[in-house]
Amino acid sequence: MALNLSRLRSLRALVLTCLALMLLAGCASAPMHNPEFTNNVALPPPDTTTESGAYEGGSDYRIGPQDLLQISVYGIEDLSRTVRVNSNGQISLPLIGGVMAGGRTITELEREIGEKLKAGYVQDPQVTVFVSEFTSQRVTLEGALKKPGIYPLTGKTSLLQAIALAQGLDDLADIHGVLVFRTIDGKRMGAAYDLAQVRAGLAPDPQIYGDDLIVVEKSGSRSIFREFIRSLPAFGVFALF
Repeated sequence: MALNLSRLRSLRALVLTCLALMLLAGCASAPMHNPEFTNNVALPPPDTTTESGAYEGGSDYRIGPQDLLQISVYGIEDLSRTVRVNSNGQISLPLIGGVMAGGRTITELEREIGEKLKAGYVQDPQVTVFVSEFTSQRVTLEGALKKPGIYPLTGKTSLLQAIALAQGLDDLADIHGVLVFRTIDGKRMGAAYDLAQVRAGLAPDPQIYGDDLIVVEKSGSRSIFREFIRSLPAFGVFALF
């Protein structure tokens, strides 16, 4: 009897050892956790961030085509103008003619105009530039938002800030599957973000660029966007749409 009990204990120990080895082998073969995916990595900038003068996401707004500018020179009313930036990013002003405004900050444009005037027309000019219409850099927000629509980007803007432009999410919004679409390398791409993680500081708040489309799905909805979210390998990863 004692011998049989000893053999049972040995057999039990052998079985436990085998189970432990099998678990270790399974863990070793399982894919490693990839924080690059689940942490909503930063997205590539769109095609519009080129030498054409689009807003590149700095702290200051960069002037772009179709923006309406009010330009004044202190003490010289005849040089003050309201001008719209043309499709090539240029404006035309008295005395100095064409000036490249696209891609420049307000401070940079003020300096450029001042230097041209100082070169032979005005001594120590004080130039002021004011953007009265932000037309070139806009973001479109659709879906479960309190006020969906098209909004101007007046400076560096994150996903949460863009959603705030539409007065936030409505009660039916799915915060775990917010979509951002943009054109990258000539292709329409999209990525999903979990706003719960972003708000909690567990994932970065991605930057939004001009011409981006943000779509907030409704909880429990069945749409082409929902299928797209399911097709993505993880949050923050861009894929063709």
